Amino acid sequence: MAEPAVEAFLTMLAAERGAAANTLAAYRRDLTGARSVIGDLAQADAASLERLAQAWSDLAPSSLARKSSALRQFYGFLQDEGLRADDPSPALPRPKARRPLPRLLDHAEIAALFVLAEEDAAAGTPEGLRLLALVELLYGSGLRATELVSLPLTAVPRDAPFLPITGKGGQQRMVPVSARAGAALRNWLRVRPSGGRFVFPSPRGGHLSRVRLFQLLRDLAARAGLDPEKVSPHVLRHAFATHLLEGGADLRVLQTLLGHADIATTQIYTHVDSARLVALVNERHPLRHAARS
Repeated sequence: MAEPAVEAFLTMLAAERGAAANTLAAYRRDLTGARSVIGDLAQADAASLERLAQAWSDLAPSSLARKSSALRQFYGFLQDEGLRADDPSPALPRPKARRPLPRLLDHAEIAALFVLAEEDAAAGTPEGLRLLALVELLYGSGLRATELVSLPLTAVPRDAPFLPITGKGGQQRMVPVSARAGAALRNWLRVRPSGGRFVFPSPRGGHLSRVRLFQLLRDLAARAGLDPEKVSPHVLRHAFATHLLEGGADLRVLQTLLGHADIATTQIYTHVDSARLVALVNERHPLRHAARS
C-alpha cells in the first residue's frame, strides 16, 4: 500500500519541479525500497535511517548517493509542509560518487563512421538514408538517444535550422541543425514510410526504439573497423560536445545545446585533452604575449 506522504512528495515533484515520468518512477522505487527495510518513512527516526544505511552498505557509491538524495529531499519536503518538525536525514550516508567520463571517439574515428554511413546513404536505400540521418543528428546536434528516437514530425524545421527539443524534466531547448544534418534529414524524409507521427517510426508502430538505435550504431562501428563496445548514442553526444569545445565553443553555449540544468554537468561531460589545454595556455596566455613585447 502506498504511503500518503510519499505520494504527496511525488505529486510535488511533478507539479512544482516538472519531474519527468522516468524520474518520478526512480524516486518511487528508491522510496518504496527504503520503506520495505524500515517501514513508514514519514515516522522514521535517525536510528531507522542508520539501519537503512547498513542495509545499503554493499551498494555502489552512485546508487547509494541517489537513494540517499531521494530520502533527503523527501524529509526536506515533510519539513516544508509542516508534516515533521525534525529532519533525520543527517543519519544517511554521503558517498562521494564520481561520474565516469564517457568513452571518447577522436576525429579519425568519427570520420570513419561517417565515410561508411555516407556510402550506405549513397545507395539510396531507406535503411542507409535513415542511418545517416540518425548519426548526423547525434553527432551534429548532440541529441540524447531518447530525444532522437522520439522526435516528432512536427519538430522538423521548415525555414529556421533549429529543432525544438523536450529534454529531461520536460525542459525545452532549441538545437541547431547543421547543413549536413539538414540535408540527411530531408533525404530520409523523402523515403520515410508514410503514417505515424515520429520522424523515425518503427514498423511495429510508435518510434524506433533506443535498443535498435544502439544496435544500428554498433553494427556501423563494426563495419567501420571500430570496437562496437566503444560506440553508442551517448558517446556520439559526448564527441559532439568535446569537439565543439576543442573548436573554441563557450562552456555556457554547450550547456544550452546539451540541455544541462547545471553547468557542473557540462564541465564533467566535456572532457578536453590535457595536452590541448597546455598548448592553449602556451599560445594564448597574456603573459606570453607581454614577454614578447
